[in-house]
Amino acid sequence: MSPAPIQTDDLDFELPKELIATKPVEPRDSSRLLVVQRSDPSRLEHRLFSDLPSLLEPEDLLVFNRSRVVPARLVGENAANTGGKFEGLYLYSIEEADEHPVWIVMLKAKRTKPGKRYRLTDANHHATEIVIELIEKFPSEGPGAWKVLVCGADESAGSAGSTESILNGVGHTPLPPYILAQRKVRDEDPGEAYDRAHYQTVYASDHESGSVAAPTAGLHFTPAVFENLTSRSVRTSEVVLHVGAGTFKPIETDTLDAHPMHAETCSMGNSSGLFPSTGSRRTFAVGSTSARTLESFAQLHETDPVLPQSYSTRILIQPGYRWRWVDGMVTNFHLPRSTLLAMVASMLEVPGKVDGLERIQAIYAQAIHEQYRFFSYGDAMLILP
Repeated sequence: MSPAPIQTDDLDFELPKELIATKPVEPRDSSRLLVVQRSDPSRLEHRLFSDLPSLLEPEDLLVFNRSRVVPARLVGENAANTGGKFEGLYLYSIEEADEHPVWIVMLKAKRTKPGKRYRLTDANHHATEIVIELIEKFPSEGPGAWKVLVCGADESAGSAGSTESILNGVGHTPLPPYILAQRKVRDEDPGEAYDRAHYQTVYASDHESGSVAAPTAGLHFTPAVFENLTSRSVRTSEVVLHVGAGTFKPIETDTLDAHPMHAETCSMGNSSGLFPSTGSRRTFAVGSTSARTLESFAQLHETDPVLPQSYSTRILIQPGYRWRWVDGMVTNFHLPRSTLLAMVASMLEVPGKVDGLERIQAIYAQAIHEQYRFFSYGDAMLILP
């Protein structure tokens, strides 16, 4: 008999709003680190992230996602000067039309229709010469997704520039809505320059831009932590997964299995020759994106040892999943009713002995009691094998 489907309500929990981190701690590695162990359900330690190297063993392998966050959040107003506002999220560029970029964006605006045009505003809230024109809805990316043409305010002026140059000029850091909402409540505005510097890992590659959300478990790492990892003989490697808008999307179905999992493109990068492991080496995924990449390619490897250069994954990891290449994780504290919380619950279960959903609820309750900081700019958790 197959196990009963996981109810979304089992992934819910109440979080005091004051525990939502709106800015990271300084320095990055002074964040707190909650340490638990898969094989020892009684273990729970309160440490600092700078302690991470001492908690690992020589020859352990840490796998990072080196994708770089792009300034993908779009803000603007109706180009017809009607006063209408809009917010959007750039997802990706699909083609060039007469030298103008064509984007797929998630759009939040009233009375949208093909042909409507919005002028983008920059980080200083000043109107720019960049305009997006709605072409058609793009339902494959979900409700609110549109194909748009990007051009100058005066169409006769020619190309508005490349996607990269446009986003660097008028795009905003794609902070999650819960951070923006809490900043508004707390009257905080550290500025665009602050977030571009802090909502990015120190190891993000200039050649791997494409994420619309940060691989947040990596935000805690500093050059000092890397130096101590090297001194400890801990190995590191990198994969690439460009984080999509669906990563943090709450589950809106009654059961986890009914949730339409989003697709994300990933590649093994310089980690491709390290798997499968034939020795006693322990592999730690730094963040859920690294874990999804490794486990996606592990599944492919079971049917064909020749791995593709890149892969579009829709992997959903939940309790009952058999982990293949990942032994432990460095991760943040995740949103309720999310697939990321289900992934962590999966790693914490001991079949026949420990229920992963019950265990993650108990760990999160302890973290809340101890006033850990939650979500993207919050504290971290280390899951040891």
